[in-house]
Amino acid sequence: MAMKGPGLFSDIGKKAKDLLTRDYTYDQKLTVSTVSASGVGLTSTAVKKGGLYSLDVSSVYKYKNTLVDVKVDTESNISTTLTVLDALPSTKLVTSVKLPDYNSGKVEVQYFHENASFATAVGMKPSPVIDFSGTVGAQGVVFGAEGGFDSATGKFTKYTAAIGVTKPDYHAAFILADKGDTIKVSGLYHLDEKQKTSAVAELTRRLSTNENTLTVGGLYTVDPQTVVKARLNNTGTLAALLQHEVKPKSLLTISGEFDTKALDRPPKFGLALALKP
Repeated sequence: MAMKGPGLFSDIGKKAKDLLTRDYTYDQKLTVSTVSASGVGLTSTAVKKGGLYSLDVSSVYKYKNTLVDVKVDTESNISTTLTVLDALPSTKLVTSVKLPDYNSGKVEVQYFHENASFATAVGMKPSPVIDFSGTVGAQGVVFGAEGGFDSATGKFTKYTAAIGVTKPDYHAAFILADKGDTIKVSGLYHLDEKQKTSAVAELTRRLSTNENTLTVGGLYTVDPQTVVKARLNNTGTLAALLQHEVKPKSLLTISGEFDTKALDRPPKFGLALALKP
């Protein structure tokens, strides 16, 4: 199912957010993925965080327009997600549950149109929280809103509005979140046609505390297998990342972060290796 139209509400501002946060890690992580002869994808992930180790194993099986994802971790949690594409024309159905917490179950329906998209998620418990969102747009300009309603209390848990602009050489977003208390403005600009070099900035202002956070960053593609990223915020936190494709689809990521205003504090370092067939 090819998603069409302006995309989901969560896509607004996602390009800038991903460049600033995606793949940064300060733990040691090893991920190994394989595919069986029957088409079942298996992924094992081991993480060392501080002195603690965790392990999870997930399997993915696709049959026609149905995708089944089961994940088991070291705390005996079992997460199951069932995705059905084109359950109705231009519609995606997603159901998920995390055992043993039966109340964690959720059903989500996503609808995609050429000029609009809608999504609704309902928890599977007696008095669920209902999340809903929608977008409308054309020619790279999108208007969107989302909200959450707690049926137990009869109150809204959240409401957010956003505007996004997507063009071949830049992405921009304006988001009013946290029930109108937070304003977030972000922009990503590609400095060349092949998008090998990009610059990004994000400004967040919390009105209730009069607090501003500015983060700037960039991406540079050294060669087809190597990417370098960096970011710096107004509190003096500097982070950098090097990602190298050691073989097709297998990535080695090294990242670090330190406080430029407190050089006596030890820096954070992380290493992630993802191996795929």
